[in-house]
Amino acid sequence: MMKDRSRQIEKVLCQPAGQAGFTLIESMVAAVILAIGLLGLAGMQGIALSKNVDAHEMARVTNINADLMERIKFNRGRALAYNGIDTNNAATQPPGTEPMARGDFTQWQTLLNNSRLTGARGLVTVVRLDPDPTLNPVTLNQFAVTVVLSWTTTDALARTKSVTFGAVMAPE
Repeated sequence: MMKDRSRQIEKVLCQPAGQAGFTLIESMVAAVILAIGLLGLAGMQGIALSKNVDAHEMARVTNINADLMERIKFNRGRALAYNGIDTNNAATQPPGTEPMARGDFTQWQTLLNNSRLTGARGLVTVVRLDPDPTLNPVTLNQFAVTVVLSWTTTDALARTKSVTFGAVMAPE
């Protein structure tokens, strides 16, 4: 019995060992695949960061545009006073006889200057939809108001972007 057992042990010890682990080539292939995956992940991280910056800029611009549009709607009886506003040209501010529109211009210009948007410029166009509302009361003396804000992005491409808000409003 003892001899049989020792023979079995000898057989086990003398048998060639099976493949018991990774070879050097398999390890290198696994490392290359891991490196490619990590490089792809790093690239996606950069793209995600740039898109996040774009979204943040768009949110700021939308809030600034909406602010002026609401100010014009609040003062819609004097909407024509806002026509031709250009935040990069102080000569386009509303006249002193329109204190509310002039104050709105100043506040909007300050918001743009403090927004940290490169080359931010705001333009306002107000057009009466009917040149003679007394002859045609159906139009309700409506105005088409367009507020445009343009700026240059801060990324490597330095693209010029703009956001346009438009509304039709009638005085009370």
